[in-house]
Amino acid sequence: QVQLVESGGGLVQAGGSLRLSCAASERTFSSYAVAWFRQAPGKEREFVATISGSGGMLYYLDSVKGRFTISRDNAKNTVYLQMNSLKPEDTAVYYCAASRYYRSSMSDYAYWGQGTQVTVSS
Repeated sequence: QVQLVESGGGLVQAGGSLRLSCAASERTFSSYAVAWFRQAPGKEREFVATISGSGGMLYYLDSVKGRFTISRDNAKNTVYLQMNSLKPEDTAVYYCAASRYYRSSMSDYAYWGQGTQVTVSS
């Protein structure tokens, strides 16, 4: 069982930056791909970015490319999401999730964190 805990959310002005962290309890964390998803009020949860277990493969939602960077430190069992040039439309609860398979469909992510709120003011 993998337990995931997100942190780093908060309130920031448009154009600002935040770094989210996703800490895992599992010692074999490097065998899991991890993704960030987000859910804005009244909207469906959407994929944001994902990284393979080794960190060698990355994939992003088009609207965050060039602004967000996903990375991981397997020695610390942690995945990060660096978010720069934030926009009000990035406001959402951000979740990290783990899967045995890179670029899984959302339903294949077996482990989820509790979410962290990101609010971008205009």
